[in-house]
Amino acid sequence: MNAVNDDPHGDGPRHDDLRYVYAVCRPFTAPLAADLTGVGGVPPRRLEHEGLVALVGPVPERDFAEDALRAHLEDLDWLSDTARAHQRVIDALTSVTCPLPLRLATVFRDDSGVRAMLSDGAERFHRVLERIDGRVEWGVKVHLLSEESTAPQAAAPARESGPLSGRDYLRRRRSQRTAQEEGWQRAEVFARRLHETLSRRADDSRLHAPQNAELSRTPGRNVLNAAYLVSRADSEEFVELVDRTKDEDEGTSRLRVELTGPWAAYSFTGDESDGHERADGDKDRAE
Repeated sequence: MNAVNDDPHGDGPRHDDLRYVYAVCRPFTAPLAADLTGVGGVPPRRLEHEGLVALVGPVPERDFAEDALRAHLEDLDWLSDTARAHQRVIDALTSVTCPLPLRLATVFRDDSGVRAMLSDGAERFHRVLERIDGRVEWGVKVHLLSEESTAPQAAAPARESGPLSGRDYLRRRRSQRTAQEEGWQRAEVFARRLHETLSRRADDSRLHAPQNAELSRTPGRNVLNAAYLVSRADSEEFVELVDRTKDEDEGTSRLRVELTGPWAAYSFTGDESDGHERADGDKDRAE
């Protein structure tokens, strides 16, 4: 195996390092990128146990013990850096195998704690890894844009000849509400049809709750937020299908279809959890 992947310290982790676990997967032979680093800028290594592999990295106890971690999770800059490093490892792992990603900041005291986690969760891990083997996740979102964001910019609106009467104002407001409701109904029909079409071409699918536009900083109202489990062999065809389908319906100029991926199969790892002893003595779960 590639030494970079197996022992980041050369002579092993320091005695006060904890074990940060990124993911669980089946044994694989392909080397990870030689310059891959994870949390804390340290390359991850493989820890094999009973037919499973955990990708782990050493992290200092001063940052990842219970009290320190709780404080860090309130620090958005620290949290963002850690999440990016975590995702960087998951993305690299997804390029060579089909991993089951673990929750951010899943930490154990030492290698024996990681082995216990693999043993305790072996049945579930094998079941999930069998389900996602050879597959990746694609995300598809549909957003209904506002009329203002799609209106032509060239022509300025005509000025009113005079102030609107109360009746005219109410009539205009009703007309606007009617147009909004009709636009939303068309968007729902389009999103439902798109989801049905894509689901037939995927091995599995998940509907997630619509995203909040303010939190996601994405313009428009989220109509569809779905994930699809697709075999690697069929992924190119799936992407082409999304591109074709999003332009088929009339009256969808205010709809924006967003395709993301391929990702590790986050949405298809199940909702079961197993308790394992953490480095800080509490319970954590692999999910």
